[in-house]
Amino acid sequence: MDLFPCSAEELAAQLADANAKRQSITLRGNGTKDGMAGPIGTSDVTISTSRLNRVLDYEPRDLTVSVEAGISWSEFSNLLAEHGQMVPLHPPFADSATVGGIVAANLSGPWRRLYGSVRDMVIGMTFATLEGKLIKTGGMVVKNVAGLDMAKLMIGSFGTLAAIAVVNFKLQPRPAGTRTFKQEFVRAAETIAVRDKILKSQLQPAAVDIIKSPQGYDLLVQAGGSPAVLERYTRELSAFRVLDEEQEFSLWDNIREFTPDFLRDHPDGAVVRVSCALSEVGSVLESLPIPAIARAGSGICYGYFQELRRLRLPALGKSVVEFAPQSFREKAELWPEPGSDFAMMKKVKEMFDPQGLLNRRRLYGRI
Repeated sequence: MDLFPCSAEELAAQLADANAKRQSITLRGNGTKDGMAGPIGTSDVTISTSRLNRVLDYEPRDLTVSVEAGISWSEFSNLLAEHGQMVPLHPPFADSATVGGIVAANLSGPWRRLYGSVRDMVIGMTFATLEGKLIKTGGMVVKNVAGLDMAKLMIGSFGTLAAIAVVNFKLQPRPAGTRTFKQEFVRAAETIAVRDKILKSQLQPAAVDIIKSPQGYDLLVQAGGSPAVLERYTRELSAFRVLDEEQEFSLWDNIREFTPDFLRDHPDGAVVRVSCALSEVGSVLESLPIPAIARAGSGICYGYFQELRRLRLPALGKSVVEFAPQSFREKAELWPEPGSDFAMMKKVKEMFDPQGLLNRRRLYGRI
């Protein structure tokens, strides 16, 4: 049975009804992350939040916005851009992914180094529980420290605890301009040495990415700000090539959408995400296949395996098989090192979903 609630109240009622009947539930938005995390099992009911797509409260002067979870990221971003504002996540699948799906999967992009991740941008949330209750947490102010912020539990939970209905964000002004700098290297060590100089300098670029290709390693730096600020970057990074506006837009669009494009071209491939120390980024990149991408200012690396039989997890850092075919995810260990907090995660799952009905095994095949 496929359900498409049109309000938060209807969403809560549908969850309560399924729970009362002990029906298993698949919770999703537009399905762009169906190949991510644990396998999607068969269920009695599928609930999509795609029709919860309204802007509920937007005050540009307050730098806050409240939207329903089913609004597409592209529509949401375009609305903010009209007012010179943004939520600087720049996640993949931007054209069709929903706000709720991006928050539930905790996705971010190249600007994570400067602005942070989803947890840094969400200031409030409304979610529906299996008991049919709508829980509001946080608010519509940038600083809110009252009580336990239960929204943090929903971020990255892949819909295994409750259904996100509304998300409140703090906003950032869009920079007056951006400029991207590129330098090519043969060896990872050379690339990391130049990256280290940038990170230790007074510069505060929005993005510092490294792309591993058959030709070697490309160090990419994107800065935002006034013309004077961008000119300073040009002087400080004189050894880099400056990309023109068209090249810059195309480059970062390709980087942000690299994972969806790779999965479309390699349906039997897999994407591995490695979280590591900044000092380990070069070694992790060397151990990953071609192509690979590193958020070199935040220690997140992505390896793209065209063939599952060649999949190898790096010895350094903590690895997660982030995307893979359904058949592989049903059998493989996607989350080899759950960490010491896994017992607490299971207790939280039992608290929200004691019957184990909601998005079974989606949190990397474990809960």
